[in-house]
This record gives sequence, structure tokens and C-alpha cells, in this order.
Amino acid sequence: MGERWEVRRAGPQDAPHRVLLVPGALCTTEFYVDVMAEPAVAGLGMVAATLPGFGPTEAPEDVSMEQYARLMADFAAQSGCDVVVGHSLGANVALEMAAAGLFTGPLVLLSPTFSRGDEMKTFTVLNSVGRVPGLGTMVWAGMLGLLPRSMKRELPPQRAEALAAAMSGNDPAVCRRIVQRYYEYLDRHPSLVERLCGAGVPAWVVRGDHDEVGLTDEERGGLEACPRIRLVQVPDAGHAVLVEQPTAVAEVIAEAVKAGVG
Repeated sequence: MGERWEVRRAGPQDAPHRVLLVPGALCTTEFYVDVMAEPAVAGLGMVAATLPGFGPTEAPEDVSMEQYARLMADFAAQSGCDVVVGHSLGANVALEMAAAGLFTGPLVLLSPTFSRGDEMKTFTVLNSVGRVPGLGTMVWAGMLGLLPRSMKRELPPQRAEALAAAMSGNDPAVCRRIVQRYYEYLDRHPSLVERLCGAGVPAWVVRGDHDEVGLTDEERGGLEACPRIRLVQVPDAGHAVLVEQPTAVAEVIAEAVKAGVG
């Protein structure tokens, strides 16, 4: 049985501001190593925490997005974090933390999904096939066996080995369950743009210029019309913007801290 938390810290212990970094699905804190080492965030307390259930950690009984928002909001409060950064599914957890009124500080959302149709097609197909009785867990096990090797081709060469290894410790049955609850969450909220805007918190939505997660013209227009949301497009990056362009991501985090909490 794994531990509930896998945590990585950086920065001065007496930093005036702390930032919670939430990795995405199947990922661990290893994915934030490069961002945490950037000079732009050197004076900040950086606390990365894997979503319980991914990597070596133990999943909670309730793996709904709402429960993850509660867990991570509690962790942020206990760790003294006044800014939250999330990537991919972790970004959607951060969004829900704010939308549910559980966190009122600035958000940096790295490649979030604002509707079901935006998600990567392979992920959506995997979720659908994964729901077939007797077949679902086998499909997930097969995918997780192939994923680290296939992902290495898409990651920066100097980091590919460590990042692929970090993804290799996932439990297929747990991942299947979490992703099913995630898609049910997307079905409950056909558009998360209004949910984010209605949260009333400052938010930076950061996307690579060739992100595999989509963003419709209507969603973009809604984000641009919300006065507390800033859209940032990072050149030469896809969905893994935090490992492809860590300097750009760190600079956005520093901006969010300065603008949002002084």
C-alpha cells in the first residue's frame, strides 16, 4: 500500500509566499523539477504534491474531482500555500478548488480542459474502452505498459528517462477509476469557462502553441472576456509545457505571485 502524499519542496523555508504545484494524470512531482529550479521562482516556497492515486501514492476511496479539490485545498492550507499551479488534470483540480470556494488565491492553470470535447482523443477513447466490463483494466494495463516508452519520444531528451520512469508506477485499476470520475465531472459541467470566471480569482491559463488539448473559439472568447483571467500561449510547446518550456512557466508563476498576492 502506498503513502497518501508524495511531496517535493524547494525554496527558502521562510519564503513570504508558497506555491502548491499539482501534477497531471499519471504524473508525479518529477514533472515540476525543472520549473522548481528556475531562477524566476528562487525566492518562493515551492511545494509539489502528486495527486493521491498516481505514481506511488494511495488513492482515496472517493476519487471524484470534487473530493480531489477538497483534498488539495486542505493540503494547500496546511502547507501555507497562497498560489496554486496545476497541470492538465491537476489544473482542473485547481480550477475546481476555486470554483467550489475552497481556495481564493491566484491560479496558474497549465493546459486545463474546459469541456469534454477538448480532451485528447486518445484519452477519451481509452476512457470509453476502459468502461467495458472485463476488458477495461486489461486495456489500462496495456496502455500503462507502453506509455513510458512512447512518451520518451515527446519529452526533452535530457529529462525523458526520469519522466518516463515516474509514469511507470501507476496502478491501472486506480487510473481507470480516476479517469472515469474525471469524465463524469466533465459531463456535469459542459463548459468550465463560466465556472472559472465565476470563481472570481485571478487566473493565468497557460497553453503550448501546439497543445494536444483543444480550446474552442467560444471558450477562448469567454476566457478573454473575463477580466480576472489572462491567456498565455507558450511557443514551441505542446501539452507538457512545464517540461518543454520551464522558464516560461516559472515566469508566469512569478507574475501570478506578484500580481495576485503582492
